[in-house]
Amino acid sequence: MSSKVKTGLDRAEKFWPKPLKKASIGLLAHPASINTGYVHSSEIFLKTKKCKLSALFGPQHGIKGETQDNMMEWEGFHDPAAGLSVYSLYGRTRKPLPAMLKNIDAMVIDMQDAGARYYTFIWTMALVMEASQEQNKAVVILDRPNPIGGDMTEGPVLQSEYASFVGLRSLPVRHGMTIAEIALYLKEVYYPALDLYIINMEGWKRQMWFDNTGLPWVLPSPNMPTLETAAVYPGMCLLEATNLSEGRGTTRPFEIFGAPFIEPDILVKRLREFRLPGVVFRSLHFLPAFQKHAGKLCGGAQIHVTERKKFKPFKTAAAILKSVRELYPKDFSWNKPPYEYEEKLLPIDVLAGTDRFRKDMEAGKDINAMEAWWNKELSEFNRKIRKKYLIYS
Repeated sequence: MSSKVKTGLDRAEKFWPKPLKKASIGLLAHPASINTGYVHSSEIFLKTKKCKLSALFGPQHGIKGETQDNMMEWEGFHDPAAGLSVYSLYGRTRKPLPAMLKNIDAMVIDMQDAGARYYTFIWTMALVMEASQEQNKAVVILDRPNPIGGDMTEGPVLQSEYASFVGLRSLPVRHGMTIAEIALYLKEVYYPALDLYIINMEGWKRQMWFDNTGLPWVLPSPNMPTLETAAVYPGMCLLEATNLSEGRGTTRPFEIFGAPFIEPDILVKRLREFRLPGVVFRSLHFLPAFQKHAGKLCGGAQIHVTERKKFKPFKTAAAILKSVRELYPKDFSWNKPPYEYEEKLLPIDVLAGTDRFRKDMEAGKDINAMEAWWNKELSEFNRKIRKKYLIYS
């Protein structure tokens, strides 16, 4: 099947920036950095005559998916096949050091995002942009689809005092932007002196989900196996900040959730009372193979998204947290730091981007009342900021 959409990588040879012809480049990529023929961007840039690939960089989970679990650091190495140094941006450093950029003219960024503020690849991009501005290097973004569409936004907007590696800059949880659109926003607001080039997609429309593009899906990270995972992730990642299993260690991470103390049918009955749109909960038991509650039988549910256009992942996760807290007040708990390099703030506060979400939960606030305040923040962000940087109709 031919692809309806061409990514920035597919168009890079034809639309390579003229000022960077023959430039020495560093490439930031990960396992999903492939073209429509399943060829990895590192192979493409090794062969091109437009520029010279001099170094490779990898984000969380590595350039080829070296680390399975969450928050597992990895260190750089020499790639004998490519004959290049591979630098880790999720180890001793997350921002490229001057020595890493010394022999290159431009950084090329080709990463598939998941459409949620917590997904760390966009923040690795931000730190590469920051380092490139400081070292007077250009940045080229090869754009890719937002897999869960570019027309829907949801959740609180990050407050600067809750900045962390799951949200370095002001952005809503479900941002509805592509990686290049976020780069344009970051450049104008935070890195104005950066020499930035964008190679746009061709054929992508904002309402498209990844399975409408005709592009091949490759896991962008080990616990993002399917598009269904990406659909629920903008909400279900919140469970990382609790003692509930978010389904890591199962074949359906983020879709399956629970804990040893949960009685599945009781929880599902409570969740149905919220009448959440576009979603069905199916009670189940599961046995995580690793991570939280590894080897222990957990009760919980699987989320089945029935209507994408109506489904609200963040509100759904809020209803799950509220239900479990109220049904099992003695068993449920928020995790303590550290989390994603944040040593002091509670993980739930850095994920939500505010402490208001947690405090409302603890006060037993109504979910619809909570949704009203984050929708207010959201509409202001969309109106004043987001709409200025949208590339695609």
